[in-house]
Amino acid sequence: MPQTTNLRLLLSSANHRYRLPLSAASSFHLPQNFSFSASLPFPLKTHLRNRKSPPLFATFSSYSKKQHSSKNENRNSRPFSRNKSSLRETVKKMDGGSEKGMEERERSAGFNRKRAEGRDESDRPKKLQLKVRTLNPANTIAYVQILGTGMDTQDTSPAVLLFFDKQRFIFNAGEGLQRFCTEHKIKLSKIDHIFLSRVCSETAGGLPGLLLTLAGMGDEGMSVNMWGPSDLKYLLDAMKSFIPNAAMVHTRSFGPSPGSPSMVLQSLDNPFVLIDDEVVRISAVLLRPNNEEVSQGENSHKPSSPEPVTNATKPGDLSVIYICELPEIKGKFDPKKAAALGLRPGPKYRELQLGNPVQSDSQDIMVYPSDVMGPSVPGPIVLLVDCPTLSHFRDLLTVQCLTSYYVDTANEVIEGSKIVNCVIHLTPLSVARTDDYQMWMSKFGAAEHIMAGHEMKNIQVPILKASARLAARLNYLSPQFFPSPGFWTLPNMGLPSETQASHEDLLLKNKQISAENLLKFHLRPLANLGLDKSSIPNLSSQSEIIQELLSEIPEARDASENATRLLSDCASMIEEPWLLEDAVPSCLEDITREDMEIVLLDCGEGSLGQLKRRFGVQGADEAIRGLKCIWISHIHADHHTGLARILALRRDLLKGSPHEPALVVGPRQLKRFLDAYQRLEDLDMQFLDCYHTTEAGLNGDSSLIARGSPVRSYLKKPPSPTQVLDSLKKVLGEAGLEALVSFPVVHCPQAYGVALQAASRINSVGKTIPGWKVVYSGDTRPCPELVRASHGATVLIHEATFEDAMKDEAVARNHSTTMEAVDVGDSAGAYRIILTHFSQRYPKIPVFDETHMHKTCIAFDMMSVNLADVHALPRVLPYLKVLFKDEMIVDESEDV
Repeated sequence: MPQTTNLRLLLSSANHRYRLPLSAASSFHLPQNFSFSASLPFPLKTHLRNRKSPPLFATFSSYSKKQHSSKNENRNSRPFSRNKSSLRETVKKMDGGSEKGMEERERSAGFNRKRAEGRDESDRPKKLQLKVRTLNPANTIAYVQILGTGMDTQDTSPAVLLFFDKQRFIFNAGEGLQRFCTEHKIKLSKIDHIFLSRVCSETAGGLPGLLLTLAGMGDEGMSVNMWGPSDLKYLLDAMKSFIPNAAMVHTRSFGPSPGSPSMVLQSLDNPFVLIDDEVVRISAVLLRPNNEEVSQGENSHKPSSPEPVTNATKPGDLSVIYICELPEIKGKFDPKKAAALGLRPGPKYRELQLGNPVQSDSQDIMVYPSDVMGPSVPGPIVLLVDCPTLSHFRDLLTVQCLTSYYVDTANEVIEGSKIVNCVIHLTPLSVARTDDYQMWMSKFGAAEHIMAGHEMKNIQVPILKASARLAARLNYLSPQFFPSPGFWTLPNMGLPSETQASHEDLLLKNKQISAENLLKFHLRPLANLGLDKSSIPNLSSQSEIIQELLSEIPEARDASENATRLLSDCASMIEEPWLLEDAVPSCLEDITREDMEIVLLDCGEGSLGQLKRRFGVQGADEAIRGLKCIWISHIHADHHTGLARILALRRDLLKGSPHEPALVVGPRQLKRFLDAYQRLEDLDMQFLDCYHTTEAGLNGDSSLIARGSPVRSYLKKPPSPTQVLDSLKKVLGEAGLEALVSFPVVHCPQAYGVALQAASRINSVGKTIPGWKVVYSGDTRPCPELVRASHGATVLIHEATFEDAMKDEAVARNHSTTMEAVDVGDSAGAYRIILTHFSQRYPKIPVFDETHMHKTCIAFDMMSVNLADVHALPRVLPYLKVLFKDEMIVDESEDV
């Protein structure tokens, strides 16, 4: 039988902003670089890996050196029954089968049937209108600012804010942008335009969350203009599958259609003028890959001949250079010169200042603005350059429309050319550090160059400082449950120090500026033209955070010591189970720390960043490289918008290596999103409808019992559901999992939960130990299918979006309250219950009746629960409460 080597289950944890939650993902880590990832409302993921490897995805880390048995003898791990009843059928049976009885039960049980069926009026799309703003031509303040530089940790992707008194423009909207802006008090309500430098998950991963936030602002919501290359339409087609009110986006795409013959023949040299008003002129220059072969030496990438390419550009290939030009500042009006030319004070003065000639009052002459105005000062110019590959750079060298922005070889301004004040490079280091690219940068003379691509130094500066602060505090309190320190250095992020050193030498040599969070370059007033580092967050250390904690909450020191002592005592008790207050299920007999671990972290949008922070850059890459399967619970945006980013990274990491496509199991609506998105960039995946993993869908078919079923080689794509099921069976078997069964829950159309059953194992004396069982609820109201699937679970991970006093809202939105979640676990006989998916309407630890807390615990971001410690989990909660003693009162002002 297959052996499970370090199976990690990643689930969404703690706080959930109920109007716009971050999505979450769950993952399993399996042996030999196999990864099974199950993405639930918080995606679930699984990885199979060698136990010597660094930790992979967060989630169940379960591995065993012992033989697995096909028998299941544990009362806490009973096999799933195989009847075909759906939730609706189950409810009808309980009420004698009548529709009327079912409706009465719905009311008494308390759930919103219309919302569950997708007919709720509150879910209807709005018709949002663009805000009309009064522009201020004489802007007193204007600047560009860096919003996020987390390319290497994927907390955010580089984004840039162009700020004016009455207008805001954002360039790129990667994952984490909304959270970053909220933390740093950057008002999203002022944003009118969003520009994408490329159309891909890296630049647009945060767009769905940002748009939904804008749509929910105020009574009417807000809409924005979105600009990008012509393949922007593929992204919008994909988003329509889960954002019905697509009217919130006014699309403004430019350039020829991707893949069309015109891409070969049409010159892209002429810039597209997108905005041209009294405040700013924004134009775009398109770049496409030039695929001619060149030398591969790191610093010897010589530009190829500027002949047109002969192959059509594919979707996702186009990138953009944006040129932002502010209007010139008019010279000062000289009233003495006006009087000498026969003009009396009055309206004619104003006309001249507006650039119009006037007739002299006392002389027979025309007076022109140049006669009475001082010399004008050219307006500042900013370029944003996204040159993602050397192929794009070869095309960049052929662009003639940029010539007017260059200086000559002696750094003299060429007659008729424009002076560029600042160039922000979104270009990755692999391109920017080449000699040719450095030489091209020198063409802009004295312009300030801000390098905002991959910046290793920013790993040591947490992008989301509030989250890092909480992680550091939890790590101090209980490093066993919270191993992530919150703050990282280059060595423990698994990065070679020489990479950073060589890059810093390059920056010093060319007097370039490394981008930092909230770095500004002022454009107005002219006296302040230049860099401004005053807003850059201060560098904090873990020791400073802990010192602040102990000063603020002195009893935290005792809480940390007591929590450590508790876990040590419980480790002794698990070896002598009669010392424990509650019975230990037989699946935990002879359990070791190498068998299984549950790592809770926040995953949907931002899941990749969390993985990088939890396991380090290289550790997270290893996890994603071994990813085999992802399970998605339902199609709400907060539960799957991080999916494309992870799949795209997996594709890149495995390029050139033999591998199988990732399996994505989710509701059938998700396939529409993935199909549309894959027209934009290949995600290297196969899809399986969740229905095919339910009891009804399986229809008696082996119920995904993993007994080494052979996986066929598929020559035709896409494969049939039966073929994908075969692939899934193999993955489960290699992971030491006996079954994966999805079940319908009450939330929205096609919402599911999932139950995972581990195979039994043989201990050192030959005794068969039944496998553990973990159930994840997804987003749901309490329902019969969930209770039945959770029967005898070792761990039930259940959403608890609302506190008990908010039951009416929980019913209206088809979520659960804290006590309802605990009751489900009690009814199902679950050994341990982990509550998650909390609304931000109440504190990080919600207030609730503690009657059942002997078996319940609260989840936090990046919380790691080893199966050997699961018995002690509820006893840690009192010590965690010490950190939040001042936050136990609800603060409604923090809601979105």
